[in-house]
Amino acid sequence: MEPTRQFAAIILAAGKGTRMKSDLHKVLHPIAGRPMIAHLLATVETLAPARKVVVVGAGREAVEQALGETATVALQEPQLGTGHAVQQAQAALDGFAGDVLVLYGDVPFVAAETMAAMIDRLHAPERAKVVVLGFEPDDPLAYGRVIADEGGSISRMVEYKDASEAERACRLCNSGLLAAKAEDLFALLARVGNDNAQGEYYLPDIVNIAIADGERCEALRTSRPEEVAGINSRAELAAAEAQWQQLKREEAMEAGVTLRAPETVFFSYDTELAADVTVEPNVIFGPGVTVAKGAKIRAFSHLEGAEIGEDCEVGPYARLRPGAVLKKGAKIGNFVEMKKAVMGEGAKASHLTYLGDAEIGAGANIGAGTITCNYDGYFKYRTEIGERAFIGSNSALIAPVRIGADAIVAAGSAVSRDVEPGEMRMVRAEQLVKPGWADRFHDAMQKKKSAEKKG
Repeated sequence: MEPTRQFAAIILAAGKGTRMKSDLHKVLHPIAGRPMIAHLLATVETLAPARKVVVVGAGREAVEQALGETATVALQEPQLGTGHAVQQAQAALDGFAGDVLVLYGDVPFVAAETMAAMIDRLHAPERAKVVVLGFEPDDPLAYGRVIADEGGSISRMVEYKDASEAERACRLCNSGLLAAKAEDLFALLARVGNDNAQGEYYLPDIVNIAIADGERCEALRTSRPEEVAGINSRAELAAAEAQWQQLKREEAMEAGVTLRAPETVFFSYDTELAADVTVEPNVIFGPGVTVAKGAKIRAFSHLEGAEIGEDCEVGPYARLRPGAVLKKGAKIGNFVEMKKAVMGEGAKASHLTYLGDAEIGAGANIGAGTITCNYDGYFKYRTEIGERAFIGSNSALIAPVRIGADAIVAAGSAVSRDVEPGEMRMVRAEQLVKPGWADRFHDAMQKKKSAEKKG
């Protein structure tokens, strides 16, 4: 699309989504950790739209809150059809004289190239009044049909229930997406009536009105029907998630990432993996994860809001929460959890450890069973562990506390005061030994149990 050509996007999201059976607005249901409408808006944004208007009905407040400043929200109340919905965006586009692209909030995977091609077709030599996006599904079912010739010129748009047998034999279906110049779009909409079984104003009727005026309307065909698949139920939401994940896996492997069992790895919309990263089976990436080259993410790990440096190793069975940072060569092993913690270069926590609100220096070693006690029920406190420090197994570091460089904390210690660099700290209760006590205890208990059985 020419960079000087202005366009606005109208996104229809007023449907009640009753088939989702949810209190959450349909277009806010997430795919790969991001609301489906946010996927669509992110794609629209790559084309630098002049304006974006989202038309909503019930649940307006939730949609407005989710969108923030990313789009203008217009209300359709009552809901009298798709044509009526587009009319509700007219006030928000007052004074806008460019092109308009009509999209749907529950059709989130339309490619930027497809959007651009629709707008470009408006400016082709034929000067189409309206451009409709058509698709050819494996099973056309009861979709409305687009009757067009090989050149794409539309002779009629017809709903399935109103189509003749010959028209139903046409495999080109209406996706609902269209493009038109703003002045043409709203002028045609003003002429749409509601003389139909539903008493609604249908957006496709503008095509038939324009054709009756002798204007040319064109159908652009997408070669990928899946990009115009709508999401109306939990099953379709799951199918959309699977579709997105499969595409992401293929992109990752093409970029040089090794996925040992691709079908078991799940990404978020913003996951970034560098070349030569290896991901073992059953790994889940939540939002906000970046992984540098050469890192290995081992099986059954869950990462969210984490930054993994070069040549690091995570897992198996590790959990990295937001704010977790691993510097080059650091290692997090099995059943280790990190939150708002930084592992310095080459530092290790190999197993059974919780590191929260902590800074671990380069080369430090954190023994099994170590925890940073960062929360007192009211406030969080930080733990600082110096370079090359050694924390023995089953230690509790009671924050706020600082362990100096090269210091050693003996196994089983509960450390509540700072440890100076190079110091060894052992915090254990004195061991009490009572010879023969256990034997006497067992004898007494066995006699008591025997007496109870006899009684």
